[in-house]
Amino acid sequence: MFATVLKISLVCVSISMLGLIYRMIKGPSVADRVVALDAIGINLIAIIALVSMILDTSAFLEAILLLGILSFIGTVAFSKFIEKGEVIENGRDL
Repeated sequence: MFATVLKISLVCVSISMLGLIYRMIKGPSVADRVVALDAIGINLIAIIALVSMILDTSAFLEAILLLGILSFIGTVAFSKFIEKGEVIENGRDL
């Protein structure tokens, strides 16, 4: 029963990933695209976690942590770019 629930949830998360990819490509604004990209990162982490549970292994935990860190850094960088127009500020006033 548990394996069936895991497979059904894997299919549902994969379908939501397709919707997020569409939103990232056709998003009406840059902010919508950034939110979709962040949600894609979260869904990718969920897919890896579900596959890890289906295969009954803990070998993918490092990949999950790495994707979480990269997704967070990417979201922060995109948000800073939307707010200020640049990611790295040169010549800051002290």
